[in-house]
Amino acid sequence: MAYDQTATQLKPTVPDLAASLVARLDAELRDAHPLTILRKAYETFSDKLALVSSFGAESAVLLHLAAQVSKDIPVLFLDTGMLFGQTLDYRKGLAATLGLTQVRDLRPAFADLAVTDPKSDLWRTDTDACCHIRKVLPLDRALGEFDGWITGRKRFHGGDRLRLAVVEASDGKIKFNPLANWGKAELDAYVAEHDLPAHPLVSQGFPSVGCWPCTKPVDDPNADVRAGRWAGQDKTECGIHVARAPGAAPNVGEGI
Repeated sequence: MAYDQTATQLKPTVPDLAASLVARLDAELRDAHPLTILRKAYETFSDKLALVSSFGAESAVLLHLAAQVSKDIPVLFLDTGMLFGQTLDYRKGLAATLGLTQVRDLRPAFADLAVTDPKSDLWRTDTDACCHIRKVLPLDRALGEFDGWITGRKRFHGGDRLRLAVVEASDGKIKFNPLANWGKAELDAYVAEHDLPAHPLVSQGFPSVGCWPCTKPVDDPNADVRAGRWAGQDKTECGIHVARAPGAAPNVGEGI
């Protein structure tokens, strides 16, 4: 299901949700199993809840868990126009395997591309700006209809994610990170238990998969799982998880 973002207007966010609700949910769920967290998120927000997935190297676990709660949960997939063909194939196959019925392919607005990246080479000079028009803006538009959303981020990815809460406030919405507490061992065990299909690039040395210009294979088995993302740069995030004022450019995603 493709969503052309050209004519879509940014909707105002819902009024700031009470900090007490975020605190209560995080206290209740901070040590809970991911499935328990997902069920509570769905119970709290129902059709106002979305899951954001990159259909990357670790995405199958969260999507499989979510499918046990509801196969109709909206899954927002950022098709940046710069993804590996293997990721697009994996997105179709995995969604079909899990029976997910509401996967939405979010694409950058034609106007944004025409003005800011007409030659599709912005990634060469300004990766932040490239991520902004291809990821941040399309997701902001799509999230306008939701009050809560789910990510696949995990603390073991390092960087700013080391302090990741299970439930957090995010621009007037509540964000759930059901896998925050899990490490690679738990993920691998879950994949094996449920015989989940792997992203085809994992076997080629990609522990994390994003857009092809900014994702490289990693030779060192002891390297950070995201070492192949924006290699050689200080950048570690695409910007969708960075707090920002309305209209401000991001200062800086696998495990979306």
